[in-house]
Amino acid sequence: MKICALTMVYKDHWALAQWFRHYSRLLGPENLYVVSHGADPCIQEICPGASVLTIPRDRLQGFDHWRGRMLNGFQQGLLEIYDWVIRTDADELICLDPARWGSLADMLAQQQAPALFALGFNLFDFSDAEADAAEAPKAPVFARTRAAVFTGHYSKAWAVRRPIGLRRHGIQLRPARLAQFPFAMPRGVYLAHLKYADVAALSAMTEVRHEVANTKGPGSPGKAWQQAAKEAVDKLAEAEALPHLPWQEAEETAWSSLQSPVRDEASSVLRCKSLRFQFRTTLPNWFGL
Repeated sequence: MKICALTMVYKDHWALAQWFRHYSRLLGPENLYVVSHGADPCIQEICPGASVLTIPRDRLQGFDHWRGRMLNGFQQGLLEIYDWVIRTDADELICLDPARWGSLADMLAQQQAPALFALGFNLFDFSDAEADAAEAPKAPVFARTRAAVFTGHYSKAWAVRRPIGLRRHGIQLRPARLAQFPFAMPRGVYLAHLKYADVAALSAMTEVRHEVANTKGPGSPGKAWQQAAKEAVDKLAEAEALPHLPWQEAEETAWSSLQSPVRDEASSVLRCKSLRFQFRTTLPNWFGL
């Protein structure tokens, strides 16, 4: 079975280092594809052996829409060569419970659905001090923190074996297929969202988001990115204040709650419910092994 992974990135070097370490171990660097939004020589240094495609960073207007269409096109092209294409953001890692799955290839070989979802969680760094920025990329993220909060929003579609587009964290379908299209979230498959998983990296990317948001011209992200620093502080404080549940109880509750998906007729998208779970948990030791 041939499997590849595709992502797109702008300046998020710490997350990209985590992405490359993770997927190069699972798939080999020769099966990794990175779209660089603007020229960045650091990307090839971070991802030796991966294929890097640079696209111009001269237009932000309509960014989310054209980015999605472009990546769907790249994804479809890769399916001419690969059996499965994994597509996540650079700060998202797909992890498998070794008690359920022997390998990524084994898990994918057992799937009948043409596209897959994963149970998602935000990973949080509750440390008081920022890590040395020069050392942070060298350490696996799960060695730094295992504090997690499950989220329906990041329980995303992440792998396809047919030319199916991804949109709004779900699957873009023709209206006639929406009602009956299979929703597949294999048990023991998780999407770790790393945005809040390293204080130093979060601080660096908060500055980038603020800079982009204050760039003049059409297409700027607006208030959400202008207030990125406050949003980051609030998210960390909110997560730390949540009651703690053991992993088994937390995982069972989150997985069961997300088995009835949203079939959005207005956009013809199949996606998870955007549930916000009011508890946090600690990941088992096998994460990151």
